[in-house]
Amino acid sequence: MADTEYRKGIVLALSAYIFWGFAPLYFKLIQQVAPLQILVHRIVWSFVLMGILIALMGGYGRIRQLLKQPKQLLVLTITSILVAANWLLFIWAVNNDHLLDASLGYFINPLVNVVLGLLFLSERLSKLQWFAVALAASGVAIQLISFGSIPVVSLALAGTFGVYALLRKKVNIDAMTGLAVETAILLPPALLVMWFAEGEQASHMLTNGWHLNLLLVAAGVITTIPLLCFAGAAVRIPLSTLGFFQYVGPSIMFVMAVIVFHEPFDMEKSVTFGFIWSALLVFSFDMLRRRRRLTVA
Repeated sequence: MADTEYRKGIVLALSAYIFWGFAPLYFKLIQQVAPLQILVHRIVWSFVLMGILIALMGGYGRIRQLLKQPKQLLVLTITSILVAANWLLFIWAVNNDHLLDASLGYFINPLVNVVLGLLFLSERLSKLQWFAVALAASGVAIQLISFGSIPVVSLALAGTFGVYALLRKKVNIDAMTGLAVETAILLPPALLVMWFAEGEQASHMLTNGWHLNLLLVAAGVITTIPLLCFAGAAVRIPLSTLGFFQYVGPSIMFVMAVIVFHEPFDMEKSVTFGFIWSALLVFSFDMLRRRRRLTVA
């Protein structure tokens, strides 16, 4: 039974990250719609789908219990703003030919998590982890000094998602309940934007063709399905194992950006990616070494 659950966890983890990796293809299909409008539909239809799933699978009791805890609701209000900002930036990046920057952001994210754990969770870094963080910082510094630019989109994506993950870890709420409450918090402003965005394509679904409306409704599926797969994997396999799969998504994005969408992979990007990939190799080696020690012990 344990082996079966472990295999299910591996399949669910791969499904989540492969889903996230190919998500840009969906956003490219609706790139004629303004990023803010795509975000609005993503919030609205995610809320609807989460409501259906909670009705079918149960979970209203957890939500009622959460509503009695104002501190946790305050944290979820902050995380809802962070995740909305992350979603909007990612949509903008994909639909404005900055998928390479988005890919870099999600490669950087594990290292941002390590630094946030050091600063806010009193976690200690090993020498190799310090070296990995230094390599990543060097890559960004070289881009800034030598090329006179800084990967703003990448750092913003990594930063917003990193702080989001940190706060969600502190509030300790399951993925389904958390996403349901976050989308409920974001729903009123999303509906206001949808209603008052006169002249914006897809602001009023009655003026759209059925195919575009179907694609907009699918935003809820694109959001919730990989998250639920991730949540299912997290309870079946160790977090250290799950961590190795997080490179699948940005790797798929990287290949698509270069081969499918022909984004330029110039010297500036190659230097930065080279340092980040080197940092991730060091980081992954350290994780493997720690896991082996725990297994032996």
